[in-house]
Amino acid sequence: MEFVKLDHPAAGVARLAIHRPEVRNALNQAVREQLAEQFSTLGKSSEVRAIILTGGDKVFAAGADLTEFAHKNAVQMQQRTVHLLWQSIAECPKPVIAAVNGYALGGGCELAMHADIIVAGRNATFGQPEIRVGVMPGAGGTQRLTRAIGKFQAMKYLLTGLPFKGEEAFAMGLASEVVDDEQVQARALELAQLIAGMPPLAATQIKEVVLAGQDIALDAALLLERKAFNLLFASQDQKEGARAFLEKRPPNYTGN
Repeated sequence: MEFVKLDHPAAGVARLAIHRPEVRNALNQAVREQLAEQFSTLGKSSEVRAIILTGGDKVFAAGADLTEFAHKNAVQMQQRTVHLLWQSIAECPKPVIAAVNGYALGGGCELAMHADIIVAGRNATFGQPEIRVGVMPGAGGTQRLTRAIGKFQAMKYLLTGLPFKGEEAFAMGLASEVVDDEQVQARALELAQLIAGMPPLAATQIKEVVLAGQDIALDAALLLERKAFNLLFASQDQKEGARAFLEKRPPNYTGN
């Protein structure tokens, strides 16, 4: 059954929409597998320059599907190797924009944090409520949330399971932008089109260096940045960008 729908709303833009409305887009194994497959494929496509990840206008993803593992033991949970599916999303080289309306709780919040940009509706609801059912985040929630909003804010939400709205997510640095609920999808598409018009090699290098550099020493991260910066001067897009600037015309980036 297809739980993740793919469309291409604009040139260079792919949109993935989770579609399990009857359970508020709860993340079961099938959803994770389909997301992993789509991200792996889109990450290799020369036609795709930006990816929008959404659950639609009403809900992003209300969390993991508890019916799948409520009665499993530790060995059975380990054998699910769900982390390999999440890894396919984390390693996607293309810029990813999460368009978040409604609930983004538990695994849904963790999924949104795999994106590079989060556009949140004012009434979007984020949170990591796992502690309320006797467990803890298991797909990066303790680590990504702490890196995004800091230890003391993250501890508050991780230890209480309390939710927080789009405005709060923006104020804490989790959301890139907060807009009216009905504008979320349009704004995500606007940003995706803007990114799709940029040189894709530069976009890929920016994402790679930001993610690789955030957990290493500053000197090593700056070295990565310099190497990537210099490498881009071997691209045709760099030459096209310079020519277009000097000739005062729009550039035409080809990804070469």
